[in-house]
Amino acid sequence: MIGLLAHAGRATALDVEERTARWLSELGHEVRRLTAMDAAPGPDGRSPAEPTPALEGMDLIVSLGGDGTMLRTVRLAAPAAIPVLGVNLGHLGYLTVVEPDGLSEALQRFLAGEHRIDARMTLEVVVRDASGVVTGRRLALNDVVLQRPGGLHTIRVQVSVSGRSFVRFAADALIVATPTGSTAYNLSARGPIASPGSRVQILTPVAPHSLFDRSLVVSADEPITIVPEADRLADLVVDGYLLDTLKPNQEVEVRAGPVDARLVSFGERDFEGILLRKFHLAED
Repeated sequence: MIGLLAHAGRATALDVEERTARWLSELGHEVRRLTAMDAAPGPDGRSPAEPTPALEGMDLIVSLGGDGTMLRTVRLAAPAAIPVLGVNLGHLGYLTVVEPDGLSEALQRFLAGEHRIDARMTLEVVVRDASGVVTGRRLALNDVVLQRPGGLHTIRVQVSVSGRSFVRFAADALIVATPTGSTAYNLSARGPIASPGSRVQILTPVAPHSLFDRSLVVSADEPITIVPEADRLADLVVDGYLLDTLKPNQEVEVRAGPVDARLVSFGERDFEGILLRKFHLAED
């Protein structure tokens, strides 16, 4: 079975979805057209590694949109270990590998086994209240961001690594990024770029007002705990989705996720070449 998840607000994506569903059905393949409701976050207390039962028997999910659609598709597919093929109908397309006019060929190659699966590290985000009860839980492919609620003031948070108090940040925002997400918000905040196959967490402050104002690279198995100071709130945004507004009696813990994202690619993915092209640095 092949799933299709299109950006509902893009007519082009819906058109490609319709044509692809019809073509696959004519070839005898079972197709399911997924919706934003399928990819919506589940209950806050549910493990992000718990698969959605409706995806049983699915061999591939095709994401039709931009990187935002890819992030939603990965959140749906990763717990069930279903590979995702990204079709670029957006702008940047860091995560997508196929243009719309190449989708039929890409699907034929996937069905023939002429593809590879790139495992990408995810982040598990757990929110706890003062008594230690879990009030929110999510899986992230790109990043976890604590930011100013409504832009009213800086956030002030205490960061611990592996249970040891590390540093206090005062900043407009604080990013914890995966290697995949290192080229997203982290990059715009002048954080380091990491090869997507590496397994590290990148902690980067945005517009810091602290003496320590550098990024920190932490290994995947070291949990990062972030606690707002007594007089400050902080919005918690996971892959662009507002999960919660953290209060002083809450904490968020970030660590490597229990499941990897599985992204379909064809041949060796030239990460350095992609960066050169995206930044217009490639030689003619």
